[in-house]
Amino acid sequence: MKRMYNIVVGICLTMGLLMCSQVTRAQETQTAKSEANPMDVKEILFSHVGDTYEWHIATWGDLHLTIPLPIIVYSKATGWHAFLSSRLEENGGTYEGFSLAPEGSPYEGKIVERDKAGNEVRPFDISITKITFALFINSLLLVCIVLGVARWYKKHPKSPVAPGGFVGFMEMFIMMVNDDIIKPSVGPNYKKFAPYLLTAFFFIFINNLMGLIPIFPGGASVTGNMAITLVLAACTFLAVNLFGTKAYWKDIFWPDVPLWLKVPIPIMPFIEFFGIFTKPFALMIRLFANMLAGHMAMLVLTCLIFISVSMGPAMNGALTFASVLFNIFMNALELLVAFIQAYVFTMLSAVFIGLAQERHEPTKAEIKEAN
Repeated sequence: MKRMYNIVVGICLTMGLLMCSQVTRAQETQTAKSEANPMDVKEILFSHVGDTYEWHIATWGDLHLTIPLPIIVYSKATGWHAFLSSRLEENGGTYEGFSLAPEGSPYEGKIVERDKAGNEVRPFDISITKITFALFINSLLLVCIVLGVARWYKKHPKSPVAPGGFVGFMEMFIMMVNDDIIKPSVGPNYKKFAPYLLTAFFFIFINNLMGLIPIFPGGASVTGNMAITLVLAACTFLAVNLFGTKAYWKDIFWPDVPLWLKVPIPIMPFIEFFGIFTKPFALMIRLFANMLAGHMAMLVLTCLIFISVSMGPAMNGALTFASVLFNIFMNALELLVAFIQAYVFTMLSAVFIGLAQERHEPTKAEIKEAN
């Protein structure tokens, strides 16, 4: 509990860096509009949480500060193409036969081309989108943190001096995840899976935190993208089933239940086999939905400032104050959620992996090592 308390205190100190700038989210994507041209809240919400071929940073008047990202596609008719997304805007929305699918299209917002019949078709697309670019930045940041901590231990091998500062904080964090989540959930064979589970925890946590920072290079909701959570859940799925023991597979195809539940209709084996896929699916949806909902709630609260402009100074001032107040509360709550979601994903992954391992009574040596 003391270790958990220290971690919470450290996270709360970080909170101050995130609270002050949350209210600027909507200003980065949309300026206040007149009554004749009201703000499109739906467009702001989905443009922020969605994936795009450019990274919009800020807007000052008519100046839009945007980072164009590389579009890399393969067309069956014309082969490979690589160009910056700014080329589309410079050439009236079409470049080398490619364009963004308009609203209402089944490929809305994606790169498409026209076939000989004039129909929209999707090329093979491996473009560096906003989420991909943010993923690279956050992963590089995580690698720098890990290597920085490892460098201290390399310089102080078997040192009796405990690390302090950030290295000490990271050691406490890593030991908390290892000792309080991985070891009791996986069991005696925990060392085999600790590298993956530690990586998953810190990968999710750093991406969650970066998504709360509204200025570049933060602001992209990486873990609010289903493709990212799908890959994470697939990694847990492989870790559970590829390393599952004979006892694990026996419990799936011939569980210890009354015979009439297995023969002639394999009711329980079917349910157990179906559970192999529902567990990682639940991991994917839980992480995706929680992070996406938090981002959208904060954006809706921020948009109240601009929606209420036409209601008069008194109403606009009251709603602005309420929006700022609730945004600070939501930002603090989302900071806690960022940690909780990383914790829950790692804990459930460790539990699923532990259930797939053959359990046995711990030996005296294992008890001694655990203590």
